Amino acid sequence: MTPLVRPTAARRGRTPAHPGAATAQVQSLTRGLAILQCLARTEGGLTLTDIAHRVQLPPSTTHRLLSTLEKTGYVFQAGDLGLWYVGIEAFTVGSSFLANRDFVAQSHAFMRRLMEQAGETTNLAILDGTEAVFIDQVQCRETMRTIVKLGSRVPLHASGVGKAIFASLPDDRIDAMLKIRGLPRITENTITSPETMWASIRVIRQRGWSFDDEEHLPGTRCVAAPFYDEHAEPLGAISVAGPLSRLSDERIRQLGPLVSHTAEEITRRLGGQWPHPH
Repeated sequence: MTPLVRPTAARRGRTPAHPGAATAQVQSLTRGLAILQCLARTEGGLTLTDIAHRVQLPPSTTHRLLSTLEKTGYVFQAGDLGLWYVGIEAFTVGSSFLANRDFVAQSHAFMRRLMEQAGETTNLAILDGTEAVFIDQVQCRETMRTIVKLGSRVPLHASGVGKAIFASLPDDRIDAMLKIRGLPRITENTITSPETMWASIRVIRQRGWSFDDEEHLPGTRCVAAPFYDEHAEPLGAISVAGPLSRLSDERIRQLGPLVSHTAEEITRRLGGQWPHPH
């Protein structure tokens, strides 16, 4: 019996794919995404030179990647200086995240009610790595109000939503984050001592809400509380933020329980479970 021999790619007349081709494609994708992230995290546009410097790529490579992204609508170039900006397709992709995260829609009514009760802007943020990312906001009616850009990031140790999420994590995870990121100073009020941060975490856990006292932005105060999923793990945090002139110590003490109660309502609405005290 003649043995069955399957023809190789060469016998079939095809050239085997070069092993480095896939790697090059992945590298190009990674670099393109790095450019998108660079533009997304910058207020206003950037020149080709600025982008190349920030993503640490040669200008020629950066221009080639930008041209590809421009053809697909993910970036565009405008203005006399030829600045590059995030395009409409990037917005479309980002919006689909919010559309598919049902808790954002379900939380919005609670945020609006909280804004009416507090008279200040309310925010919703989620945990991403070692940072909190703002994904929803209800602005208050005051002329002077605190506004954050959706998609912007804040450190966990120096923001109201960040500290609320931080305190809801297990001790070993907090300890690992502290070792990785440390406690860099952002303002004169930023907590930079691990001992002070652990003390703050214990207080947040005990009372159910966090307090940002100009630790991320001078002149701004914030009160926040986490909400949880069905496994009693933090989904994110909601906050009330406003100028120091309106958020006195007495007002902060009034808002803390209100924000915490709203976070509990959101948790129940989502079918979540409030964790047992640490």
